[in-house]
Amino acid sequence: MKKNLFFTILFTSISFITLTAQTLKSPAEFLGYELGSQFTRHQKVVDYFIYASQNSTSIQLEKYGETNEQRPLYVSYISSEENIKNLETIQEDNLRRTGILKGNFTSEVAIVWLSYNVHGNEASSTEVAMQTLYELVTNKQDWLKNTLVIIDPCVNPDGRDRYVNWYNQTKNTPYNPNPEASEHNEPWPGGRPNHYLFDLNRDWAWATQIETQQRLKIYNKWMPQVHVDFHEQGINSPYYFAPAAEPYHEVITDWQRDFQTQIGKNNAHYFDKNGWAYFTKEFFDLLYPSYGDTYPIYMGAIGMTYEQAGGGRGGLGVTLENETVLTLTDRIAHHFTSGISTVEMTSKNAPKLIAEFKKFFNNANRKYKSYILRGDLEKMLSLKALLDKHEIQSFVSEGKKLSAYDYDSKNTKSIQTVKSDLIVSSNQPKGKMVKALFEPETKLSDSVTYDITAWSLPYAYGLKGFASETEIPFKENSQLQPINFSNTVNKEAYAYISKYNEFSDAQLLGDLLEEGFKVRFSNAEFTLEGNKYAKGSLIVMKGENKKILNFDETIVKIANNLNKKTTAVNSGMVATGFDLGSENMALIHNKKVAVLSGEGTSTLNFGEIWHFFETELKYPLYVLNTRNFNRLNLSQYDVLILPEDYNADKETLALISSYIANKGTLIAIGSSVSNFADKEGYSLKKKNPKDSLSVKQNIVPYNQWEREALKNTITGSIFKSTVDNTHPLAFGYPNSYYSLKLSDDAYNLLPEGVNVAYFPENTKNYSGFAGSDALKNIPNSLLFGVEYKGKGKIIYMVDNPLFRSFWQNGKLFFANAVFLN
Repeated sequence: MKKNLFFTILFTSISFITLTAQTLKSPAEFLGYELGSQFTRHQKVVDYFIYASQNSTSIQLEKYGETNEQRPLYVSYISSEENIKNLETIQEDNLRRTGILKGNFTSEVAIVWLSYNVHGNEASSTEVAMQTLYELVTNKQDWLKNTLVIIDPCVNPDGRDRYVNWYNQTKNTPYNPNPEASEHNEPWPGGRPNHYLFDLNRDWAWATQIETQQRLKIYNKWMPQVHVDFHEQGINSPYYFAPAAEPYHEVITDWQRDFQTQIGKNNAHYFDKNGWAYFTKEFFDLLYPSYGDTYPIYMGAIGMTYEQAGGGRGGLGVTLENETVLTLTDRIAHHFTSGISTVEMTSKNAPKLIAEFKKFFNNANRKYKSYILRGDLEKMLSLKALLDKHEIQSFVSEGKKLSAYDYDSKNTKSIQTVKSDLIVSSNQPKGKMVKALFEPETKLSDSVTYDITAWSLPYAYGLKGFASETEIPFKENSQLQPINFSNTVNKEAYAYISKYNEFSDAQLLGDLLEEGFKVRFSNAEFTLEGNKYAKGSLIVMKGENKKILNFDETIVKIANNLNKKTTAVNSGMVATGFDLGSENMALIHNKKVAVLSGEGTSTLNFGEIWHFFETELKYPLYVLNTRNFNRLNLSQYDVLILPEDYNADKETLALISSYIANKGTLIAIGSSVSNFADKEGYSLKKKNPKDSLSVKQNIVPYNQWEREALKNTITGSIFKSTVDNTHPLAFGYPNSYYSLKLSDDAYNLLPEGVNVAYFPENTKNYSGFAGSDALKNIPNSLLFGVEYKGKGKIIYMVDNPLFRSFWQNGKLFFANAVFLN
């Protein structure tokens, strides 16, 4: 009887697998065309994943969010039927391994997460996601007994549909493989970035974008042992898979190094059998913490990038330099093979993966045990909000005397912590990520890197930072708390006054201007009714705002909505300083702000500006297109912003010069500053390097040219500048500012105009890589300056203060450039 029951169960199991394989439609059967014959719009991809989840007990689908353009974001869980029934147990057991949850764990299921299409025009991988789902459920059930596969079929649906819709509208039928054909050359801005034109593969740690914020919530719920980020690169590049290139961050374990190599060898086995070209250990390093491979690595996973030739130039087929045609079908096959190979290795090594994953969260060997942050409460709350997105613990503590490294002086000294300090301990499950984000200087094993080399959060947020080898014990229920302001109406008020020293103060100013208030700012400190007010303080006087209905109620409501304190005063006569009616209380006009976009401008920097105005400052922005520049009526705009990369021709520069002279304010960011260097009518001069690189290259071996060029390179390094905070551009800042320098561009100090922020004599980088020859050019060079021309002015911002929206302390500079100049 028992024997018959066993065979009945076995037969039922076999019948179920066979039934699933027979009844679940393949992507081609569901869509009505073969994968690779055309690009699939995002909604059809979603439809297939929904269909598959409804027709297989091995799949569960979860919607985790929506994009800016209201496209849904999903992950699909694929495993054995039993594991799908026990997803909650598997999830909780995995978090117990990390220490995030307490208690014992019993399940031994490894988790591999496959992320597709983070760059919208690298579009083959979403097609692969459908094929991988189908293959796992129908042919790889044995692997799923001890493995849970999580598939995010499209990280960036907005970018993907931008590319796919353009391609489907543009392509020939049949497709034209000539790489010069229109279908292989996307127009600006291309499909790579998301709605706000951000690179989502640089946003994992900074979480500025809605897609990232929603993904982190579900990622941190699972914490996989393996994560693969699928990409595409230039059309003539062979396939890339791990192991990665140096530098590796020092928190990466020997196991993480070794197992990515094992996976790479398994990938190579299949690629060798098919005769497909590939490379490893080049270009793609593991340092910058905000990638789709490094972020998971710092969270304990084997994080890897896979790169297939194609991208926005790939189309359905494109002729390569070797005169073969790379088709979308080829690209799908390559990504499908590496993805399946990775799942195979995860399943075969599940027990070892799980054991080593648990070991990763032992933080016993950390040098710095406590990071102490001190400064403006709102800045610290902003930092705490970022940590909360990553579920990294922070707390406040009673005073404690200890020895600590001072980020500003770069010396170790004795300090006394105070109750208002924010403490971040590395003795927590995500302690290695804490180290990566807070360490004063990242150790480089190789100076040839793929991205910036400095990002330490105390510098980025404008806070005083200390790193101590002494552990400050975590205190439960001891969180940094905001001060809740509840302003009240004062009908007798002569004026309302608000501080101005942090970016959220600029948000208040923007809201007041939009509401029609006439707002003034103080050019000097003053004392009134027992309170001291710093220069830059905002003043709204009732007498010049008579057109505002319900003046008192409206201003109080705006301030309360932003939780900003505003003080009602009964007189305009001050005790010290200038009276409120003085000309030293400058009027801030409601600004009409425009920005150039389109061909010739940096997609990413335009996106940073657009995102800044719409989601942070929440102030109107007029987006102008460069192709219409000669027909624009610039005189109607108070402020015009030139994003990075914009290169004005002679005619355009004349129009810009006329705009400035006729009362316009022009803000030039990053490389667009060069438009005005060494030009007639402008005092800006580019600094000339002491040595010529081309001459140097001629006296070194050819195979050393790349490293020789690094001497003239700055790759995202932090420098300390001197600030003239008597100028309105610098209101709200102390007399120094840490800037993230992204290039070796350097300009002499302005002989005519104001050098608001500059790099003084003997300047050196505080953190990150800077080439020895490039460093020679930075002392006595301009960072932010104002040059007056006719009735207007040009504001030079040599370093981009809005870079990737994570350099928080630069945002007030940009707001000041818009409002206070």
